[in-house]
Amino acid sequence: MPRLAALNIDPAAAAAAYREKLVGPYRGKLPDAIVRGMEEQLSGACTMEIAAFDEFSRLLGQPDATAECDHVIFDTAPTGHTLRLMTLPTAWTGFLDSSTTGNSCLGPLAGLEKQRVIYENAVAALADGERTTLVLVSRAQRAALTEAERTSDELAAIGVRNQRLILNGLFEAVDADPVALALQQRGAAALANAGAFLNRMRVSKVPLRAHNLVGIPALRELIESRKQKVESRNETVEPLPATETLSDLVDDIAKAGRGVVMTMGKGGVGKTTMAAAIATELARRGCQVHLSTTDPAAHIAAAAGKIPGMQVSRIDPQAETRSYVEHVMATAGKNLDANGRALLEEDLRSPCTEEIAVFRAFARTVAQGNDAFVVLDTAPTGHTLLLLDATESYHREIARKASNMPEEVRELLPRLRDADYTRVLVVTLPEATPVHEAAMLQADLRRAQIEPFAWVINQSFAESGSQDPLLVARGRGEGQYIREVCEQHSKRTALVPWVTEEPAGPERLQQFFQTATQPIH
Repeated sequence: MPRLAALNIDPAAAAAAYREKLVGPYRGKLPDAIVRGMEEQLSGACTMEIAAFDEFSRLLGQPDATAECDHVIFDTAPTGHTLRLMTLPTAWTGFLDSSTTGNSCLGPLAGLEKQRVIYENAVAALADGERTTLVLVSRAQRAALTEAERTSDELAAIGVRNQRLILNGLFEAVDADPVALALQQRGAAALANAGAFLNRMRVSKVPLRAHNLVGIPALRELIESRKQKVESRNETVEPLPATETLSDLVDDIAKAGRGVVMTMGKGGVGKTTMAAAIATELARRGCQVHLSTTDPAAHIAAAAGKIPGMQVSRIDPQAETRSYVEHVMATAGKNLDANGRALLEEDLRSPCTEEIAVFRAFARTVAQGNDAFVVLDTAPTGHTLLLLDATESYHREIARKASNMPEEVRELLPRLRDADYTRVLVVTLPEATPVHEAAMLQADLRRAQIEPFAWVINQSFAESGSQDPLLVARGRGEGQYIREVCEQHSKRTALVPWVTEEPAGPERLQQFFQTATQPIH
């Protein structure tokens, strides 16, 4: 497009550039061992996070970086990870104000101090309603709208109040097709339930389209709100490749009698629902199950409901951070003098402390797979990869020097790499962006020597049995992505149909384990 420039911020590349920016000036001036120590210190997950935010802040808070642009549009990560990024400038400027040691878990504070003005400008730009509009995007689904409302409240609490909401993929049935009517009714019920939230937001509505919105003509059609014409066509459709059901996967998982199941994928693909469905089905079969989540949005309890044999929890970052700080002060700080304890307390105020605390809780939860099934609904991909990166970083640190890390932390990476202990399910939708992001996630997992157990393609209209013209067209469009997953990415694939009842609670989650409906032909 003329007058449009696009940039993808690569967190790994940003982290490498950030490390070199901080460490580079010391090469040749300090002993090599010290420089290597600095690089090791800057190899963790929080460094990647602050490095990506460094670039985000530059574009947002450094006027000359976007001087040629009239508008700057950020497509941010899914909400939990985005909120962490949004709060970083405030956290780091406060940390810089109070720190007296000259160091942090991100290296010399001198390097951070240079960014202080940019961070402060970024905070000011986010809070300035004349300069920044925050657009929340949601489907007409209960969980999605609940998450959007929570995000809206948390952003308002840090000063980002110029918000609006786009309701995407709205659907109206044109006949009495049962699947179409169910889709319309579920959307209407979700919107009614979120009435108070919707009434205080400026709302724009976008209808569900028959085809994926890829390419300039399709995007222009969406912006211009052209009425789409969907016609029934009697054409030969290439048959879908052979796939399995979710029940097939659970059959194999249950044989082990214990272990960890992790659902991973892009935000909004149904990781929480799949985790809840698998956990309740394992419990129904008589297994002891602990269902938990690392997702800051955490609506796992509402999705799963209650069933005998299943415990539900969430890893609460704030509670874990408090517990971790108390533990460190009671152990490492036990024999320090007043000055030493003050310095330790200061270091623990770093925003990176939360990452360490969540990481340790994650390791403890995974360790429970020794005696029962642990089903983990992991955060959207960006935050999940930070956890895996933290795992790799801690493992390197432990290997480099004798550490008194807890046993569950030492064993975490080996457990995640053990295919008999941990089964990773990559969850996606039969659409372009979710499939391609899931493929990138799988590549990252494999670099960490973690091989996915299977892919789960969720919410397939091709398998729903609907005869609604728009949904039939959507189903036809899914074929190329289902084939791509089966032929290029996954060794094992389960195809899950769109179900007519909201899949929340043990009884409705049973829809995924009943006889499949007839597919669209």
